[in-house]
Amino acid sequence: MTQFPSEQLLTFATVLSEGTLDAAARLLHITPSAVSQRLKALEQSAGRVLLQRSNPAQATEAGEVVLRLARQVAQLEADAGRELGLDAEGAPLAVPIVVNADSLAVWFLQALAQVPSELNVTFDLHRDDEQHSTSLLRSGTVMAAVTATPEPVQGCRVESLGVMRYLAVAAPGYVDRWLPDLAKGLDAGMLNAAPTVDFDRKDTYQWAFLQSWPGSRRPAPERKGPRHYVPASQDFGDAIRLGLGWGLIPEVQCGPDIAEGLLIELAPERPLDVPLYWQRWKTASRVLDVLSDTVREVSARFLRQP
Repeated sequence: MTQFPSEQLLTFATVLSEGTLDAAARLLHITPSAVSQRLKALEQSAGRVLLQRSNPAQATEAGEVVLRLARQVAQLEADAGRELGLDAEGAPLAVPIVVNADSLAVWFLQALAQVPSELNVTFDLHRDDEQHSTSLLRSGTVMAAVTATPEPVQGCRVESLGVMRYLAVAAPGYVDRWLPDLAKGLDAGMLNAAPTVDFDRKDTYQWAFLQSWPGSRRPAPERKGPRHYVPASQDFGDAIRLGLGWGLIPEVQCGPDIAEGLLIELAPERPLDVPLYWQRWKTASRVLDVLSDTVREVSARFLRQP
């Protein structure tokens, strides 16, 4: 059975987090030559190249597997040291998590705020689209993720959190200009020709909403109307409220504006429901267990439950 010494795993993870062998050597208080020797020994044990020695250094596909192992080992060692009272300096443990922008804006920070302070952790948040966030789990970059992917990443467990409901909305002035016949009915062609607000170039929700319209041709025609890209959840909503375009906003965020007449729901009978899941490493960890319990509890207050 192949064994990877913990000092080699630590060195490998440090090189990837710091970007270069020299920077890792300074942080580990060893020479660059010692860093290189540990990496070489680790690659010999693995039987393949683990590191692309670029600037910054990057893990190969095999290296991503070893990086995940390195960070899981570090997590287990940190948990054990805390339980044994060996963490004399009381340094907080960094917990990297990837979460989509809407969850971050609507409920996820409230979950983090309820994590007990005695755990002594800090959170390193990565923001990515819920359709793509599992890649950071596979690479070992994060320990947990809010994702739209129900299939567990290797080495992870997954549980359903609920459904984030999105509503297609636009400002009244926008409707008067671009959708003056809205009262007579709405179709995908009308929306396709009108200006749209997308979060970024990974955001496919507005387009998926059009494609799923009853009677839409498949494959759907190309997008015709102009698109604005606004990559921040609050600013994305503000852009729609200011009339730049129509878009899909979480029900929790746009419901009050609809009630007050500040936004008009374009298709009340056609919400877009996005199931969300929590994926985390399988490794036994009190920190991850407590974090998962908190995420589960808080998300249930904001997401629609089956």
